Amino acid sequence: MNPEDLLRMIDIIHREKDIPKDVIFRALEDALAAGVRKRLGVGEDLVVHIDRKTGEVKMEDDEEEYEIDLAELGRIAAQAVKQGFQQRLREAERDVLFEEYEARVGQLVNGVVQRYEGDSLVVNLGRVEAVLGKEDRVRGENFNPGDRIRAIIVEVRKDGSRVRILVSRTHPDLVRRLFELEVPEIADSIIEIKRVVREPGYRTKMAVLSQDPKIDSIGACVGVRGSRIKAVIDELRGERIDIIKWSDSLETLIMNGLKPATIHLDNIYPDIDTKSAVVIVDEDQQSLAIGKRGQNVRLASRLCGWEINIKTRQEFDSGDTGGGSAPSDGGGDGGNSTSAPESDPAAARGAQV
Repeated sequence: MNPEDLLRMIDIIHREKDIPKDVIFRALEDALAAGVRKRLGVGEDLVVHIDRKTGEVKMEDDEEEYEIDLAELGRIAAQAVKQGFQQRLREAERDVLFEEYEARVGQLVNGVVQRYEGDSLVVNLGRVEAVLGKEDRVRGENFNPGDRIRAIIVEVRKDGSRVRILVSRTHPDLVRRLFELEVPEIADSIIEIKRVVREPGYRTKMAVLSQDPKIDSIGACVGVRGSRIKAVIDELRGERIDIIKWSDSLETLIMNGLKPATIHLDNIYPDIDTKSAVVIVDEDQQSLAIGKRGQNVRLASRLCGWEINIKTRQEFDSGDTGGGSAPSDGGGDGGNSTSAPESDPAAARGAQV
């Protein structure tokens, strides 16, 4: 191969695989050095240098400079050069993809379902494939090869000469990213999503806060005639979404988090020491506050980062330890940026989160 063809080949590889040219040059130099050592029987100190401008190849070690026509390497040495170069290119391509997708962890990606591998789905993201495991799929969701799919990148790692990308449709950040797409005020940081908690496939609670008092944070997320929230619900295959207003006041946040139940602020009694709160509700609001299979109070507890115990006035006055409750999981939201408070110096009434 003459120098002009060599430079042309490197340029083609650079454009097709998006690998930096210097990385390609070094990969070829290393592969050529290995092949020439095999052909000439010289030591490891032999190095190959390719001129980046002219494409001329020079070979030398500590003792002398070698001149050899690459066409004279022989079949075995030429095959070793080819295999070594391809291996180094695969590793370089892997590194480029790893850096690109590692920087996109937590972001939304669009793909096409390729095939099933066991219980996992293989999704084509364009230049690379991703894996959607069974545990990262919502129960009841079925996909067929050729279906378009949206998911969140949750992990990227090197696996030999390949990049393994794991995506999820159960992660709370999926809801967050979908609203960022649908609500310009969120993308422009006018409205902030403070926390998202999910029971994937069933229900989500999302707390939002407007930085502009003239903009209704909940109304902006819902959209005209519910157009914005409907687009997100459709993507989540009908998952119910409760949008509530965030508050730094624990009582207000608990009150909002337990909606659609009607709660009065004076009936919320937080205990700083146990990081739990008793909430007194009217009997006709108890089932709403607890929710189906305890779902509403469980999500509200995770949203606030406190254990919430639902009691009627009669249960509270009688000291009954029953009622609906949901233990806090520390406010965990599957990797969201806002964490639950660890401690609070405020008095029990008027506690802040």
